[in-house]
Amino acid sequence: MNLWESIDYAAWPAALASYPEVIARQGVAKLPELDRWYREDLPGQVAAREPPYLTRDELLRAIEWKMARGVWRARNLALARSNTSETVEELSRSALAQVANEGAPLNAPIATLSKLAGVGPATASAILSAAAPTMYPFFDDLVAAQIPGFGAVDFTPKVYARYADALRERARELGGDWTPARVERALWAASGGKAALHPQ
Repeated sequence: MNLWESIDYAAWPAALASYPEVIARQGVAKLPELDRWYREDLPGQVAAREPPYLTRDELLRAIEWKMARGVWRARNLALARSNTSETVEELSRSALAQVANEGAPLNAPIATLSKLAGVGPATASAILSAAAPTMYPFFDDLVAAQIPGFGAVDFTPKVYARYADALRERARELGGDWTPARVERALWAASGGKAALHPQ
């Protein structure tokens, strides 16, 4: 179903509620546990630090989550492993400080995190979505495909900005406790995930 075009707003909470079930249906052994960690543990771990930052282990695990939910790219993971703990902590601290700075451009944290080896706008968005879900949705092609007129997905900061703006606007329209991150999860669940593209 294309949730985006649904005029039944009750369909949105139903899609979001189905997210864990759709995660399980992907048939990726590590994904349910990685996803639970990404949604439930990582945000609190990052927020508990003052100032907030990501550790190297957290970065690598977030990349594993992203790839398990989407497309596995071993080379990107290998590149990410080449980052030192100090570099990850320094750049993630800087990126999250930009999130907190209301005067900073919304894409500035994406650019900062993308300085890490093996990290592009999609991975950067995964980190920011965990740390600042009220502003940053995870950048996913299955979600972008549901946005009318969005066009081909190019994983660049410019295209991410259009994507994030669309999901922020939909979160505002839905109201209540909807965030861009929750909108992304509902849309992804409605798509059926990657498993829907390869039925058994």
